[in-house]
Amino acid sequence: MITLSINGRDMQVEADPSTPILWALRDNLNMTGTKFGCGAALCGACTVHLNGEPIRSCVTPISAAVGQKITTIEAMEKDKVGKAVQDAWVRHDVPQCGYCQSGQVMAATALLKTKKNPSDADIDAAMSGNICRCGTYQRIHAAIKTAAKTLA
Repeated sequence: MITLSINGRDMQVEADPSTPILWALRDNLNMTGTKFGCGAALCGACTVHLNGEPIRSCVTPISAAVGQKITTIEAMEKDKVGKAVQDAWVRHDVPQCGYCQSGQVMAATALLKTKKNPSDADIDAAMSGNICRCGTYQRIHAAIKTAAKTLA
């Protein structure tokens, strides 16, 4: 058994230490908010926070998370910045198919926790690598700006 701190709670996972965090979340803990996209850390659908930093959970082994704090999309409703991002997402009608959105929200939340008033370049840099096949990039950008203003 491996103990992981997920969303402020210690959780037991029975898995090989090389198992990606994504599969521990989805298959062992039934936390399905984090999505599988590409399996190669290229699309960002699997983004979670490890000690507040966005990571690709599809390639990060659970052994790297022992003693660390994992935060998933399931915790964003109770997170001030995460909630502001989610509210802005709805306001700007960002989701289309919605598949990438948990990763997008996690990346945007991490950005706004480090940069209260991000520039366009900051947003582009933070969100690069998070792919939206529906092409809602302009809405994502606008929603991040709105969330930043809400939090100011």
